[in-house]
Amino acid sequence: MNILVLCTGNSARSILLEAILNTEGAGRVRAYSAGSQPSGKVHPYSLTLLAARGYDTREAQSKSWDVFALPDAPKMDAVITVCASAAGETCPIWPGAPVRAHWGVEDPAAAAEADWPAAFETAYRLLHKRARAFLDALADTPTPKDLKSALDAVGTLS
Repeated sequence: MNILVLCTGNSARSILLEAILNTEGAGRVRAYSAGSQPSGKVHPYSLTLLAARGYDTREAQSKSWDVFALPDAPKMDAVITVCASAAGETCPIWPGAPVRAHWGVEDPAAAAEADWPAAFETAYRLLHKRARAFLDALADTPTPKDLKSALDAVGTLS
């Protein structure tokens, strides 16, 4: 199952959730991330936090969601937005009409640099909690309705 995680800048929240889903859901899901207006670089504290927890960050990169609308792009089963601005934007038409869900999380990159450790930790914990709950609730071969139910059920966890 392929999941695309969207945020406006694709530098923090979407990068965190991509790494979490790829590690926690290894063999069950393949996550990708992108942004509607990508910053072009992954936030340095995203990489610091992920590396400290043993996540592989070699492929982490900030990229446009346009990459995933191309004919040779992987077909997405689900699209998760993690910021309100990306959730409200008009997304490209994704091949296969994937299920959509919103898992809003405060932007840790918007915090003052001195507050990054706490802000990123808060975002990470919430995204990790939602990802684990989603993976635990996910059926082995979910229908689109099952997938949407599982995504929506955990999107409001705090």
